Amino acid sequence: MDNKDLANLIFPDVKDYTYYEEKYKARNLPEGAIVTRFAPSPTGFVHIGGIYQSLIAKSMAKDDGIFFVRIEDTDQKREVEGGTKQILDALKDFDLSPDEYIDEDNVNHGEYGPYKQSLRKEIYQSYAKKLIEEGKAYPCFCTPEDLDKIRGDQEKAKERTGYFGKWTRCRNMPIDMAIDKIKNGDSYIVRFKSPGNPDKKIKHKDVIKGNVDFPENDQDIVIIKSDGLPTYHFAHAVDDHFMGTNLVIRGDEWLSSVPLHLQLFYVLGFKAPKYAHIGPMMKIDGEGKRKLSKRKDPESAVSYYKEEGIPKQSVLEYLMNIANSNFEIWRKQNPEKSMYEFPFDLKKMGVSGALFDMVKMLDVSKNVISRLSAEEVYNASLEWAKEYDEELAEILENKEYSLRVLGIERGNVKPRKDIAKWSDVKNIIYYMYPEKFDKNGEFEYQKVTDEDEITKIVKTYFEKYYNETDDKQIWFNKMKDLAEEFGYAREVKEYKANPDAYKGHVGDISTVIRVKLTGRCNTPDLYEIMKVLGKEELLKRV
Repeated sequence: MDNKDLANLIFPDVKDYTYYEEKYKARNLPEGAIVTRFAPSPTGFVHIGGIYQSLIAKSMAKDDGIFFVRIEDTDQKREVEGGTKQILDALKDFDLSPDEYIDEDNVNHGEYGPYKQSLRKEIYQSYAKKLIEEGKAYPCFCTPEDLDKIRGDQEKAKERTGYFGKWTRCRNMPIDMAIDKIKNGDSYIVRFKSPGNPDKKIKHKDVIKGNVDFPENDQDIVIIKSDGLPTYHFAHAVDDHFMGTNLVIRGDEWLSSVPLHLQLFYVLGFKAPKYAHIGPMMKIDGEGKRKLSKRKDPESAVSYYKEEGIPKQSVLEYLMNIANSNFEIWRKQNPEKSMYEFPFDLKKMGVSGALFDMVKMLDVSKNVISRLSAEEVYNASLEWAKEYDEELAEILENKEYSLRVLGIERGNVKPRKDIAKWSDVKNIIYYMYPEKFDKNGEFEYQKVTDEDEITKIVKTYFEKYYNETDDKQIWFNKMKDLAEEFGYAREVKEYKANPDAYKGHVGDISTVIRVKLTGRCNTPDLYEIMKVLGKEELLKRV
């Protein structure tokens, strides 16, 4: 009996590995083209970090390359129904749809599928069989109790834990004994026979982290579980070889696995891809930082952004900014260009991870929304409102009027930046709708507090100065005339130069009019607001 007999007994019906080498030809792409992937597990929760990783991957593959999605579902205990659909929907929602993928009906879109690991079982087994034939893998019959005993003995001896060296009970088991155990029905898994020596070092150059030294891997890891499915380590090596991946972008929690993964590629006879390990998304917590948490932070879930009404472009531009900090300057210089025209550089990513700041994201979002037309803001607000805010949807039913409202200070050199998310819209435009405005509400007028004076200012303005046909300059000059009539400076600088000579300045007077008409001290351009409201509504409000 030899290794070939053992391999045939364990995997009697699988195709020879050469079949798959012939089936999956190397990709015919231009030199330098990047082939990379997003490889999530279908657990029902799509983390914002997955969008971050996919954005980076798509940015790297944008020219002549390929960005594909591979569903890694070998740990089937964690899989939830509809998990694949949730992943694909999230990517689609953020305009990150892959070039190749498998859909929720297990239909492959691309020539290198199946793009789901549970459907590639025989491919992994064919390579596990090859390794057994070559004496580079073996069946292991250790029970959970055996492994617990090994771990306990290692801890007592104050040694590192794992299945390696003298602790590998099944590594050197005679082939005849292993065959007898299998024929006897003993449960087993297949382990990789590591050729590594931990006293030796490997030098690895990570695209983001730079040069990193590791001890060689000497762990005899499981490559095929008792259910016949592979572990992540083995599956990813086989898949990335056949799918032509030449750049793996993943979280830096996998950095310590590099020695094992490079070893697997070497032993399997594959060319290893380059690795780019992304630091975790961090969040300020008290005086320190911590990882963005699925349990603690609602913004860690992709669903949060849709529910809040934060536009996908805002999220993507923020993520691009924390990935490459020079994106913000580039965007200011290129406001109309697609973000994928930005020269993204993995080497400019922070080694220790990015600080995730919702305040900054909302600032970015205000800039993104400020570049949109009134029509775009209206359509996006209405679409969101139909699902999440019935009252806002009702307000927006009058499209023609709503477009005028949302068009205030839009399209200017310095457009309004008061909307960060669609859930802000109702509060921002509420007062512009006659049926919603409460003219008898309690308003804060800031500088001018005397009720009689407020009444006189408003009455005088509408009886003496207001004319709906005035252009903006005439309108403002009349506001200055009104200020002067009541003892306020015509110009702010005049008041600052001699504050004792005036009650205040023209800004205080315009605030009185603003608050009377809108109920608010801070609004977009008052002249435009008055134009949209129209004379009849203005007079009703005063």
